[in-house]
Amino acid sequence: MVGVTSLPETRGGPFTAADLEGMPDDGRRYEILDGVLVVSPSPRPLHQRVVRELTLLLHPLTPVGLELFFAPLDVYLGEDTVIEPDLVVARSTDVGDRGVERVPVLAVEVLSPRTRSIDLHVKRARLEHAGCASYWIVDPDEPSITAWDLHGGSYVEAGHAVGAKSCHLTRPFSVTITPAALVAPHH
Repeated sequence: MVGVTSLPETRGGPFTAADLEGMPDDGRRYEILDGVLVVSPSPRPLHQRVVRELTLLLHPLTPVGLELFFAPLDVYLGEDTVIEPDLVVARSTDVGDRGVERVPVLAVEVLSPRTRSIDLHVKRARLEHAGCASYWIVDPDEPSITAWDLHGGSYVEAGHAVGAKSCHLTRPFSVTITPAALVAPHH
């Protein structure tokens, strides 16, 4: 289960972006959501396979002026909310020394059993509120993808596909994704 923890080298909370600098480099993911420190273990191989395949698919499609990054990379939605999406597309001008310093144009989460609820509910709500134009969730166990685009300040489903069915998305750029292809091992 994702734990909320207070590490000895940090103050008791609420946590801020400045507190992240004191976190250990131990392979875990440290994020702050509304001042609460969330610590997640390193992902399983299936998760990483999906991240790799999405990166290979999206990288050549990423237009000039936008950059594609994969975790770990901090995305600052505020001083009390710093997340690490599995993949993020941001304007090149919004990338600084400490990470993505403004709201990205796309955030992608690959679900893990331990982070499922946070990704589906908490992160989605924070990204929607911050104005992230697109948010995608990939469930490697099903496999499926659900994508939302921001319209009038709220996320509206832009596409959904399961298994060998494909989903064509247009934001932040045109791409067709087949969930089954993301989970298949390549030899």
